[in-house]
Amino acid sequence: MKKVLATLCGSLLLAGFLPAHAADMGTLNERLNSSADVIEQIMATPDKGIPSSILAGASCVVVIPKYKKGAFVVGAQYGQGVATCRTPRGWSAPVFVKLEGGSFGWQIGGQSTDLVLVAMNQKGLQDMLKNKFKIGGDAAASAGPVGRNAQAGTDWKLNAEFLTYSRSKGLFAGLDLDGTVLDQNSDDMAIEYGSPIPFQTVLHGGVPVPANARHFVSTVARYFVAAKAR
Repeated sequence: MKKVLATLCGSLLLAGFLPAHAADMGTLNERLNSSADVIEQIMATPDKGIPSSILAGASCVVVIPKYKKGAFVVGAQYGQGVATCRTPRGWSAPVFVKLEGGSFGWQIGGQSTDLVLVAMNQKGLQDMLKNKFKIGGDAAASAGPVGRNAQAGTDWKLNAEFLTYSRSKGLFAGLDLDGTVLDQNSDDMAIEYGSPIPFQTVLHGGVPVPANARHFVSTVARYFVAAKAR
């Protein structure tokens, strides 16, 4: 009986989270612009933004606007976003991603979070190129330090392939990404580029930045490349 109840509750939760239909170009434009806004808002206050040392060393940036996490008996997490990686010629055209997962337990609450994942090393970049990978399993992640420098905490330097930053708006305090899966959104890639171009081709700089993605890519470049040059 408990299993049936858990399955039913999980299905209801996911029904509220998952998109009811495939994205169109207008939806992708909104997602790209929202992702640029998230970066702008996180960096608006230097004392609480991403430290310059992390901006300078980042390999890739993933933004999930309005990442959702809710729970009633069964937890459910889902979000769609975009990612770009550093190349010898600047930041790459974006790829479209989805982050999803679930948890079990007697929980009641809900959360909507603007989420940023920063890949900090070559292993993080390699994970971005996989078809899908589990955070906490295939790739280690930890909460990123904030402020003008990152000297207060050193664990991320030794262990984390991804650093996470979030702006929470709901009832949950904090965000645990272990067990969630970051995966390619091939349908959205096909809409954006006209065909499901391989992630590796895009993130290595093999595709020009589309016009609708220039604001997002230039926003990332403004903060991350400027820090690199200091």
